[in-house]
Amino acid sequence: MSMVKQTIDVDVPVRNAYNQWTQFEEFPSFMEGVEDVTQLDDRHCHWQTRIAGVRREFDTEIVDQLADERISWRTVGGDVKQKGVVTFQGLDEGHTRVSLAMDVEPEGMAEKAADALGILDRRVKGDLKRFKGFIEDHGHETGAWRGRVQPSDSAAGPLGGGTPTPSDAPFREAPGTMGTPGPTNTSPGAQEPRPMPPGDSDGRRLS
Repeated sequence: MSMVKQTIDVDVPVRNAYNQWTQFEEFPSFMEGVEDVTQLDDRHCHWQTRIAGVRREFDTEIVDQLADERISWRTVGGDVKQKGVVTFQGLDEGHTRVSLAMDVEPEGMAEKAADALGILDRRVKGDLKRFKGFIEDHGHETGAWRGRVQPSDSAAGPLGGGTPTPSDAPFREAPGTMGTPGPTNTSPGAQEPRPMPPGDSDGRRLS
């Protein structure tokens, strides 16, 4: 496998930077070669990419996720083998350091040639720059998912799911707010429980 590491400082609070990164279906907006990401549940995504003219499909699983600190993942099926972690460090109230480290196993001649030329490293660096532009231009995150995923949760299998404990239960919040675990009342200003997109049992995206 080839190790790639890149870091960038973004001019938003750590909460906003982290929240935006949890919106996986927005990744095609700033990740080169990513054509589509479909959220399957709170831990699994299906990816479609086209890199160096080669189209790949694969699934990823979140292994460890802690709000405002880190998200780590691995591939669990498909044409790509990789694992990685993105970490978030608040530098002050309005600035965050985002660090991305990935282990990638190049597939096929095109990917191996790209890796040998350092293209993968430059692409990841470009992805972080585009993420910086994306979140700074918007001024706030487009959505948020602040649930806890622990390494032991992933033992249920590629598309299985552990049940979060009450203290770790996920909740959603509106962009730019400082939400608390979802209330069940529907009074004005209260957060509603996360809606479920058609065909999904547990989506991350905000409507």
